[in-house]
Amino acid sequence: MRNNIDGHFLLIGLMAYPIRHSLSPQMQNTIYAKLNVPYVYLAFEVDQEKLPDAIKGIRALGLRGSAISMPNKQLVCQYLDKLTPAVELSGACNTISNDNGVLTGYNTDGMGYMRMLKEANINVIGKKITILGAGGAATAIVVQAALDGVKEITIFNQKDECYAKIEAVAKKLNQHTQCHVRVIDLDDKDQLRQEIATSAVLCHATGVGMKPLEGQSLITDPTMLNPDLVVTDCIYSPRKTKLLEMAEKQGCKTLNGIGMMLWQGAAQIKIWTGEDAPIEYVKEQMGFNN
Repeated sequence: MRNNIDGHFLLIGLMAYPIRHSLSPQMQNTIYAKLNVPYVYLAFEVDQEKLPDAIKGIRALGLRGSAISMPNKQLVCQYLDKLTPAVELSGACNTISNDNGVLTGYNTDGMGYMRMLKEANINVIGKKITILGAGGAATAIVVQAALDGVKEITIFNQKDECYAKIEAVAKKLNQHTQCHVRVIDLDDKDQLRQEIATSAVLCHATGVGMKPLEGQSLITDPTMLNPDLVVTDCIYSPRKTKLLEMAEKQGCKTLNGIGMMLWQGAAQIKIWTGEDAPIEYVKEQMGFNN
């Protein structure tokens, strides 16, 4: 615990519902203490009904900014003054910076995922990624990967309310980037097998594998996974999902969502404070190296 908090400290929020389970406050405050910068990070349970007033509160109370999580990532965009290209293309924001009353929306989820790959010495630039999912995390990853120079992205999702939205994002990316993006029905298992076989990375970005779906996987046939494939899961609790267990048995290199969580938070801290986050220190303090 920091014992030097005084009237010069600024508040950074985390607005989502539910949110009390999040590891982000522990991570962020550990970093601020290590850097000895005057910021405190607190979680606020804010749903879509309360969000408009909460955004007004950022300006009224002079918060330095706020992280935004579900279910607010898309709705929040309409209340901000500026949006980065990644937010404009994805339609989702997970980070607000308050600069003298001007609120700018960023999305660091995709930045965190791409940095996680880089830190693991996985080069996907000019290569192909297959992504399972079309929600907020998946969309952010697709957009950032396309902006960073990934050559081809194939997205698989059920034909639910997210399907049309990710198709619209894919259309924008095909028009405005050099990346070829397409969306395919998750039920097409033959096509899924073909796309995975020609991909450098398989990215799972749905809630399947975490509570209440722990022990489940969208990939049920392990022969879809070849030893040259890198398999990543955006889930970090549990640290090893059913998919990652299956991939390890097939000889694949695997990464869980801890790295993405840490590096997207590091990107937020850079936006808010201008400082580089001591990620290795955080891993040690939070037991992520065990």
